[in-house]
Amino acid sequence: MTTRTGRRPGASLVGLTVALVTAAGCVVGGTSEPGGAPPPERPASSGTPGAESTRADGTTSVEEFQQDVADARSIAERYWATQFRASGQGFQPIRRVIPYRRSGEVSCGGQEIPRNNAVYCSASDYIAYDVNWSFGAFRQIGDAFVFYLLGHEYAHGIQTRLGIRYNFTIQQELQADCMAGAFLGDSVRSGTLRLDDGDLEEFREGLLAVGDAPDQPWFAEGSHGTPEQRTGAFFRGYEKSLDACDLT
Repeated sequence: MTTRTGRRPGASLVGLTVALVTAAGCVVGGTSEPGGAPPPERPASSGTPGAESTRADGTTSVEEFQQDVADARSIAERYWATQFRASGQGFQPIRRVIPYRRSGEVSCGGQEIPRNNAVYCSASDYIAYDVNWSFGAFRQIGDAFVFYLLGHEYAHGIQTRLGIRYNFTIQQELQADCMAGAFLGDSVRSGTLRLDDGDLEEFREGLLAVGDAPDQPWFAEGSHGTPEQRTGAFFRGYEKSLDACDLT
């Protein structure tokens, strides 16, 4: 995936082939936040992707990862500011995007955020993500991971701004998938992002891997939807924009 500025001309949207652990944000309470935005550590464990398993698009360096995080956040802010302005509403960007490394380093409403996760915290209006987990996935999968991850969590922030709350987690999550799809699809159509041939199919195949386990009850707290439901929600948004996401 490339931005309008033409950075990294050889990069593209690549398949997303790990299960993203994304959750609705906390709704009450305070927060404990790290003071800065540290770069990711070089993963050293055997379970973390190494150079031999890195995708061919060359998404390997800390600098590329940090730039993609910044780009995804910036494009999401501009996209949603435009949407709010078109509907006659003011827009306030999500306050912070916080990388963390350890369980308990960041908390939301008194609840510690675990490792290998990414969340939007409505209590303090921030997105937090495990930087080493995200960087490892970025190296193995590519820049699509970053843009999808930020797009999905940013969508939770938009739901909060619009006062959208559902009775079941799965409803909140599938709508966020649709909104992430609309954000990416509209950004491609506007020329802000560029997809290369085959990228959509790779993304479709990857999304099939991010759904709940077959035995996960749809009504359980934390349910995100089956692979088919998540793929369908994302591509409805991608193809039809926000009209498909039931925001009214």
